[in-house]
Amino acid sequence: MAAKWIETLTGSLDQKKQYRQAKARLDALPEPYRATADAFHRYFMYYGGITEGDTLVQMIVDYADLWERAAIDGTPISAIVGDDPVEFAENFARAYSGKQWIDKERARLIKAVEEATKTEKES
Repeated sequence: MAAKWIETLTGSLDQKKQYRQAKARLDALPEPYRATADAFHRYFMYYGGITEGDTLVQMIVDYADLWERAAIDGTPISAIVGDDPVEFAENFARAYSGKQWIDKERARLIKAVEEATKTEKES
């Protein structure tokens, strides 16, 4: 009973557990993969703006898979991120684009303009 109430306020506890496990996998990577993965993770948290827990968790789990595989295979970081790390990060995050925080504001803007236009036509 208490778990449902807590999840209502904080979000899915299972998703939080999955996220923490994926983050622990990133933290366990050998250098320089760990430092690179941490830098991209930080960027994702600012850039992504993903509001759906399932989408965010899946992105981080897949991201951990990518870096673990690269570390095991000894794949050079530059072979993964290419010449433009920002482009890599944004393309990666876009692949998981679910509902974003800005979507709510976009809807508000559209509604406000529609209402203003409607009022304008009635005058």
